[in-house]
Amino acid sequence: MRLALPIMLGMLSQSVLNLIDAALVSHLGQESLAGVGLGGYAMFMMTALVFGLSSSVQSQTAQAVGANQSCLTRPLGSGLVIGVAVGLPISCIAWWQAPELIRWIAPSQAVTHIAVDYFRLRIVALTAIALTLCLRGYWNGRQQTHFYLRIIVVVHTTNVALSAALIYGVAGLPGLGVNGAAIGTTLSLLLGLGIWGVITWRQCQPNALSIPSWQSIVSTLTLAFPHSLQQLWFAAGYVVLFWLLGKLGTPSVAVGHVLVNLSLLLILPGVGVGVAAMSLVGEALGRDDRQAAHRWGIDALSVAGMLLTVLALPMLVIPDTILGIFFTNEALVQLGRLPLQITGLMIVFDAAALVLAQALMGAGAQRTVMLLTLGMQWLLFLPLAWWVGIWLGYGLVGVWLTQLFYRLLNSTGFLWVWQRRRWLVHDTHSQFK
Repeated sequence: MRLALPIMLGMLSQSVLNLIDAALVSHLGQESLAGVGLGGYAMFMMTALVFGLSSSVQSQTAQAVGANQSCLTRPLGSGLVIGVAVGLPISCIAWWQAPELIRWIAPSQAVTHIAVDYFRLRIVALTAIALTLCLRGYWNGRQQTHFYLRIIVVVHTTNVALSAALIYGVAGLPGLGVNGAAIGTTLSLLLGLGIWGVITWRQCQPNALSIPSWQSIVSTLTLAFPHSLQQLWFAAGYVVLFWLLGKLGTPSVAVGHVLVNLSLLLILPGVGVGVAAMSLVGEALGRDDRQAAHRWGIDALSVAGMLLTVLALPMLVIPDTILGIFFTNEALVQLGRLPLQITGLMIVFDAAALVLAQALMGAGAQRTVMLLTLGMQWLLFLPLAWWVGIWLGYGLVGVWLTQLFYRLLNSTGFLWVWQRRRWLVHDTHSQFK
């Protein structure tokens, strides 16, 4: 809990502030809310391309700490080089092709226009996100998770203040509507990168960061690629999900956006526990204590299960009150009532997948995580969601019931993999022993 609590609180703050952004934009109309949702998930898909850098840097750093290595910054240096080399060209291409990407999933031309502008203002921060992920992974790997909590609180507080001011034109600033939300988020991310950079520069020795070797870059990229590929296809799955919701109409897209953001209120604390487990599992393997590595995964799952159960209760008990924060239209509240209750159950069932996926990556089993996650999502959930929600006509409720079944089966799969302990053969960090 000492490691997990700062990560959990930081991720919880991110989730809460995403909901605040959604609440601010929802007053601009359902088209604006749908546009922000689609633009945000398109940005999520782009971010997924660099997301693996965090787990790669963190797992290598944790292994180096466990093996008492003197040089801990080698994975960080490699990650930063990869982040710049990948982030800049992707940003340019995504900005250029934004209309084609958004048009494919948007339910109407009005939503497309809003989503494209929002996405373009967000994508310029992709390189900053990549570098931030590397720095976060480095300090989490060194078990200095309190940095993450402090920085994320500053970043998201700034995000809310700037977004609110730029959306509605407060304190003499222009009222930019949805574009104001995107600008506020981008500026806050750049601020976060600056804070991470200052902390790292002050804490590390002047000669700690040097030009990484080609071997170190390849090693970091090899570990990052499976996780990034997994996150890319996972994010693309969400884009397909919203394409399905678009077939049901703009109201379903707007409600779906709120439901997914509400689910993050529960998912992210569970992921926080998993990120802490990643460091603990990696450190245990670094000192060749395989029994401790297995035990950390089970202990983390127990903690996450209890937390997610408590956090799910409001969604089950007072769904109308929660939805009323985002919608003044009673029809939208009724549309989202049962799916919100299903979301509460879904997140509890998802505990094992959230925690053990991170723990497995701490053991170097990124490929196992990728295959299981993507197989369940693309071969099971999305085809079933189309069949039940669209073909059979059960709509939003049908899609969410399918997602509940998928989450339960996914967690069962991860628990089975963890208990078999075959992931111990993925101990790819023998270089630290």
